[in-house]
Amino acid sequence: MTLEEKLDKIRSPKLQNQKETAIVLSAVEATLKEQHHSQTPTGYFVALLALLSQPHLPNNGVANDHLASSALYLLDLVIGHVPAAILRTKFSQILTYIAPVLTSEDATAPLLRSSIGCLESLLVAQDGAAWTLSQTQISPRRVMAGLLSLASDQRPKVRKRAQDAITQILKHPPPTPSLDHPVADMCAETAMRTLTDALAVSSVSKRKSKDSVQEHNQPGLIHVLQLVKAISSASGGWPSRKIEQLCEVLMGVSRSNNKYLTMAAFEIFEVMFQGMADQFSASKLPRLMEALSELKPSHNDSQLLPPWIAVISRAYDVSAQIDPQGTFHKLPEMFDQVSEFLSSASHEIRVSASECLISFLVNCVPDSVIAEPSTIDEKTLEKVARTAQALLSIKFQAAWMEVFNVEAVLFEALQWRAIPLAQSIVTTVGELRASESFNGKREADVVLGKAIQSMGPEAVLGMLPLNLIRSQKGQPGRAWLLPLLRDNVMNTNLAHFRSEFVPLSEAMYQRIINHGEAEKTMEVKIFETIVHQTWALFPGYANLPLDLVQAFDQEFAELLSNLLYSQPELRPDICRGLQTLVESNQGILAVDADEQEKLMLSRVTKSSAQSNLDHLAVFAGNLLAVLFNVYTQTLPQFRGYILQCINACLSITKERASTIRSFVIPRSHKQELFDTFVRVTEMFETSLAETSIQPQPMKQQSKDTSSNQMPPTTHTLMDLIITLSIYLPLATFAQLFTLTSRILPLTNEPQLQKKAYKLLPRLATSDNGALALGNRSKDLQSLLLGSAATASAPARRDRLLSLATVVNHLPNSDLHFIPAILSEAVIATKESNEKARSAAFDLLVLMGRKMGEGGTIEQSKIPHMDAAAPTVEASLEEFFTMVSAGLVGETPHMISASITALTRILYEFHKQLPRTVIEDLVSTLTLFLSSNNREVVRSCLGFTKVIVVSLPTEVVQPKLQALVPGVLGWSKEHKSRFRAKVKHIIERMIRRFGIQEVEQWCPEDGKKLVQNIRKTKERKKRKKSEAAEEASEMDEGRKVSRKGRFESEYEEAIYDSDDDEDSDMDSSDDDRAPKAKTKNQKGATTGNGTYITELPDDEPLDLLSANALSHISSSQPIQFKARTKTKAKVDLDGKLVFGNGNKKGQAKDDADQMAVDPREGPGEGTLEGGINAYVAAIRGRDAVQRGRGGRLKFSNKRQRGGDEMDVDDEEATENRKQRT
Repeated sequence: MTLEEKLDKIRSPKLQNQKETAIVLSAVEATLKEQHHSQTPTGYFVALLALLSQPHLPNNGVANDHLASSALYLLDLVIGHVPAAILRTKFSQILTYIAPVLTSEDATAPLLRSSIGCLESLLVAQDGAAWTLSQTQISPRRVMAGLLSLASDQRPKVRKRAQDAITQILKHPPPTPSLDHPVADMCAETAMRTLTDALAVSSVSKRKSKDSVQEHNQPGLIHVLQLVKAISSASGGWPSRKIEQLCEVLMGVSRSNNKYLTMAAFEIFEVMFQGMADQFSASKLPRLMEALSELKPSHNDSQLLPPWIAVISRAYDVSAQIDPQGTFHKLPEMFDQVSEFLSSASHEIRVSASECLISFLVNCVPDSVIAEPSTIDEKTLEKVARTAQALLSIKFQAAWMEVFNVEAVLFEALQWRAIPLAQSIVTTVGELRASESFNGKREADVVLGKAIQSMGPEAVLGMLPLNLIRSQKGQPGRAWLLPLLRDNVMNTNLAHFRSEFVPLSEAMYQRIINHGEAEKTMEVKIFETIVHQTWALFPGYANLPLDLVQAFDQEFAELLSNLLYSQPELRPDICRGLQTLVESNQGILAVDADEQEKLMLSRVTKSSAQSNLDHLAVFAGNLLAVLFNVYTQTLPQFRGYILQCINACLSITKERASTIRSFVIPRSHKQELFDTFVRVTEMFETSLAETSIQPQPMKQQSKDTSSNQMPPTTHTLMDLIITLSIYLPLATFAQLFTLTSRILPLTNEPQLQKKAYKLLPRLATSDNGALALGNRSKDLQSLLLGSAATASAPARRDRLLSLATVVNHLPNSDLHFIPAILSEAVIATKESNEKARSAAFDLLVLMGRKMGEGGTIEQSKIPHMDAAAPTVEASLEEFFTMVSAGLVGETPHMISASITALTRILYEFHKQLPRTVIEDLVSTLTLFLSSNNREVVRSCLGFTKVIVVSLPTEVVQPKLQALVPGVLGWSKEHKSRFRAKVKHIIERMIRRFGIQEVEQWCPEDGKKLVQNIRKTKERKKRKKSEAAEEASEMDEGRKVSRKGRFESEYEEAIYDSDDDEDSDMDSSDDDRAPKAKTKNQKGATTGNGTYITELPDDEPLDLLSANALSHISSSQPIQFKARTKTKAKVDLDGKLVFGNGNKKGQAKDDADQMAVDPREGPGEGTLEGGINAYVAAIRGRDAVQRGRGGRLKFSNKRQRGGDEMDVDDEEATENRKQRT
């Protein structure tokens, strides 16, 4: 934001505290105007200094003067734009005005922030000579000392502003040969002294309190760490001579139990390393790494060792960025040193060590070492691999889960160089994975998967064979490797798939055939699964194969073709594999010069990728013939992958490739793609003619087909034509457009019509297609205009996309096509289909951009226009005028659609329109808020919301006088969610223009809504502040207020007693359940909230046992009765009796009796009660009655407090049988 923009924002204040600053600014500008000075940054600067030197602003009162606050705020904005030479000459004068603010105890936070900003710009402008002055003089060093003291201030905004100022000053040193700023050493010494003092105070207070809770309340120490971080981020990491002392102090801080202190220490290390990552400060890094190495903690120090490992990991990361080769040669020594920590008994140390090793492998192994290693590089890799192999020994068994993560990253780092180096790792992990008692199978699978990616499946299967065809005793089968191979095979030899897995598939398939037509056994299902898993590997082998030219021959192509015909369940994998063969090599050709490393790591160059594509183009013709035939035999829901494969094969055939035989026609080696298109179109026309002469009942029957039946042949052939279209030569486009013109008028074929509309957007994606669209623009315009009346509802979206394609290729002389289709686009904005609406909005925006580019509109060529209509110039204003014509439509639907369209294009082009056009449009559409039609008003409310949110305030604010009453007039309407929409719009108005501005235009009946919005906002703010206060009070209650009764939770658990438990000892289990929390509790538990769970057999709790804490709960435990086996209850006839059992206040014997009436009442369980129940059953309200025909009728009316009558279905069925 420029200075003028900032001043403009001050000139139009929205808050009360900003108005004083606006008054001061206007006074300064008036003074400059009277004295005939220009309003430049220097002019503002001089005027503000003169204002601060007024006699009515004494030095002792400047801290509390509102005028001084506004003047310093403006000076902070202006001083950064003043030339540095002027600031150096005015240093003493400015400091005289600001010094009283810094030294005053009554200075407010806003005044201090403005003063700090002025000092920041002042110190940045000083030269090297000024920084040589001592701190005792009036010098920049003295000012810097004041900023350092403010950097630890208790007020967060003041502290943050001072730290930011220190950072900016240190980032802009004067021209000197030193790496650091002249004052960097002083800042570091001050920060270190303050940090050491804060640590001493923290240590003393901790020893006095002997309570770890006090360690969480150390804001002063965290503030000093933030100051150290600010200095580190600005001085290239930290001054060189102070690095050792800082590292020692930070390592001591990082071992604290306070997670915030540990995080702050790590952030400082991170900032230091970031500062040393550039070449200018890189000379400090060796000294820092040496200091860290000397601070290596004990092998079993679980507090200090994890942070030290993390810091070392980050240090080597930065070192690898500066000196990749030198850091790599140091890797074996550090890898051995850190790997020893994996034998530690502490889980935290093992995890930290494994993460550090992973960081070493990811960051310290350059790609150049893998692509072209030297002899020294090979020895270094061998040492690292030997150390990684040793991690799988018994010594590190406790850390095997972490070791597996390291091994997986090792394979990623070594790539194909892992074949001679890490083979023993694959064997060891494979043997562990095959063990039934091994629990880390998932982690082992990850390691083997990375090994397959790096070494290739041939090397892995050489060490871990599948043993599926001829399994021998003692050699277990490894079928579990097939899913791993499927997910990880890539960039390997395709010949291995042919030699290893094709015979496996044939052997398993032969066993399936030998089984015959009998019912499938589990063994046969396993064979089928293996066949599917085998061919699921083909897409992985097809991803950048290294021997495609040698392995993909005529025999293999015939095998794939036969499988496509004979085994439909294998078609997805085969088609995906063929598609991957083409697209992976095309991806190599598309690699930019910046991604050459990708080429080296894939081992496939651009020349070899081009050779692969040329080789595949030889087989593309025959493969396409097979795919075309298979496509016609496949149901529509399973055709997607076949069409994608056809598209990939067509992309490499081009015009010179062998053409496709069409289904049953013999293939000619000299045919071209043009002949194939002609054959397909001829078959399509024949099929279309047969469909047109088909009797109507047969058509209706074909439309009612299920999803398991094949679609009409015309639909299938049209899909193929659309797929072929972008690869056709220009000579075929005439026939293609003729074919489209025959389909679009067919009203009885909506799906075929939809496919025809897809053709134009498809053609626009190719160069030849785009050229053809431009050359045949007039024909396409006539075709689309003529087919508007016959367009079906399913084809609406695709038709809009076709219109957009034609508009995009429209010449400037044919812009009359836009008003011709404008009404259709406007009406489409009200479509029920979301995709169609989105296409309509995109079309409107595209037409607006096309009109904005300029051109002429011959209105005489627009349908239904007078032949003498004049020609007008195309512009955005003209486009808005044409869309606005729909506002006078005859139907509310058209008016609503026009308002919606105007809303969309106004949101898109409001920055390009003149202000008068926007104001006229807003004024016109505001009138529609008084309409009686809800559809129109709903669109108008959407328009109002858009202008309130997006248009400039100076445009909308004058219109509030009409907008606010118009919107509030619908605030009591509940249909179509009008009330919620109105409330949201008013809220946005209040947020942007202020509640006073909105409230002054509210009618009397609408002010209640505005007041409700204001009160709701205040209530939310109040609840938010109360929740924050309660959260802080709860935290303090947990930490500090416990001293009211007990010093710790442990003592409270031992000595505390609950009177409620004593009083409820004889009550039932239900009475002893925890009570619901009251409203005032707000989630807090009552009392002390600690309970001891009772042990079985009334045994006392041993508080010295290891599991004592598991029997102490913060919520009252509920006792559950143990389930006991009871004897079944039977009546006198021996029938089972089911009762409610042990009701409250009821004896056990009474509970065992069957209750005749579940409702409690007089006489329940007695003879009188039984008689009453019988009378109620035969004569009561719920009694069974016989209706017409003797059928039983049951009342299903529910009585308050009663139960529904259960109907015995079997008894009712028996009665019906007796009647019949």
